[in-house]
Amino acid sequence: NLGQSYGDFDVFLGASGSIPQGGKVGLVGPNGIGKTTLLRILVGLDVSSAGSITLARDTRIGYLRQEAMAAFAGRDNTIYAEMLTVFRGLKELEKELHALQEQMAAGNASEALLAEYGHKHDAFERAGGYAYEVRISQVLDGLGFTRDDWDMPLTHLSGGQKTRALLARLLLEQPDLLVLDEPTNHLDVEAIEWLENTLRTWEGAVLIVSHDRYFLDRVVDRIWEMSRSGMEEYRGNYSAYVVQRQERWERRESEFQTVRDTFLKELDYIKRNIARDSTRDQAVGRMRRLVRQVKAVEQGGVQILLNNKWSEVTSQVRISTERWEVMELEQHIKALQSPVTRPPHINMRLETNLRSGELVLRTSEMTVGYPDAPLFTAAPLTLHRQECAALIGPNGAGKTTFLRTIMEQLAPLAGEVRLGASLRVGYFAQAHDRLNPQNTVLDELLSHKHMDLGPARNHLARYLFRNDDVFKPISA
Repeated sequence: NLGQSYGDFDVFLGASGSIPQGGKVGLVGPNGIGKTTLLRILVGLDVSSAGSITLARDTRIGYLRQEAMAAFAGRDNTIYAEMLTVFRGLKELEKELHALQEQMAAGNASEALLAEYGHKHDAFERAGGYAYEVRISQVLDGLGFTRDDWDMPLTHLSGGQKTRALLARLLLEQPDLLVLDEPTNHLDVEAIEWLENTLRTWEGAVLIVSHDRYFLDRVVDRIWEMSRSGMEEYRGNYSAYVVQRQERWERRESEFQTVRDTFLKELDYIKRNIARDSTRDQAVGRMRRLVRQVKAVEQGGVQILLNNKWSEVTSQVRISTERWEVMELEQHIKALQSPVTRPPHINMRLETNLRSGELVLRTSEMTVGYPDAPLFTAAPLTLHRQECAALIGPNGAGKTTFLRTIMEQLAPLAGEVRLGASLRVGYFAQAHDRLNPQNTVLDELLSHKHMDLGPARNHLARYLFRNDDVFKPISA
């Protein structure tokens, strides 16, 4: 029953769930619902406003932040040296074994020394002493670090590289519960596939926040869906969750309409009979019962009537003794809200009233990169109107540099790039560096497109910027 509030604002309430040993859980919900806040509470970085957390004894938790810029603050290790810190105990035991070997080689092979060596050697072997270097290599390779990267100081890494390095260290630590906030953000396709395979066979429990539904499909065995009013669990992967959620929505909507129709039918009887002397007493009794039922639904939803006997309902909700008149009862019935709250969706349409030439893009033996660091030479490429191409490749290969080159922000080192006639290019940059962080959302739109305020706000609403959100600065 976890909840987090700031003053009068409730981020979320009533979040309950349980992760079994080896469970793989995907945490989903609308942006801003508090998923990262919940993770920070679970790992002990924040304190909840309500509720409690119970951990199995000696549970070790590993937490991957969404952005790990400060993860290695004050540490000047190389990437490889940082991975070795996970095995500090093994390294110490390895030194002790070498020292004992030297003593035995010098002729001091007493029975006590041999027994000590045998005991420590067994412990070293059981703990994976002969495999930890291979494990480091497998994890770093899997997450896209080349052998040249291994000697890079942590202080020289970009934010994305630090996030990958932190993920590598967590995987080597093998915590009992691995909590991952957007783990695929800085991974290329090959690294994502490697991580999927690793997590599928992970012996510990995993809790993942991710917007990558295909990643969740391949890794998790249950979904937690967060909302303002609580958290619901669905068994299966993300695709199974989508089907079950739709079925649950339809069932709850049907149940709500059935209860509401029953209330209105009962109200109609009361209105027709409460004024007659012969039926007044029966109508008054039925009205008292209906008032209690409506109040119960207002507090606990229609499920409280469908799943319980009336004697149990009154013990679960506190029903006020305030009396209602018939008209007031009718207003309360008509004001009942459906329990189904579907999350909002971006209503985006990619369309233009302009028509480009048939040829959109053509390159010829184009070499991309920088004068002191050429990256690659692309084979001749052609893109025609209405075609859609995907650009893939490992991190650091030069995908963004390639885009900037065909956008004519960078000149090719060799060859040429040609853009088609009557072409207008929209560029969605990875770092959003074309946005002015001081502008409000509304000002940013109006600075690029002349529009009246009404149409501008309607356009932003299609992208879920509604009400006061349009007046928030980009930096927020």
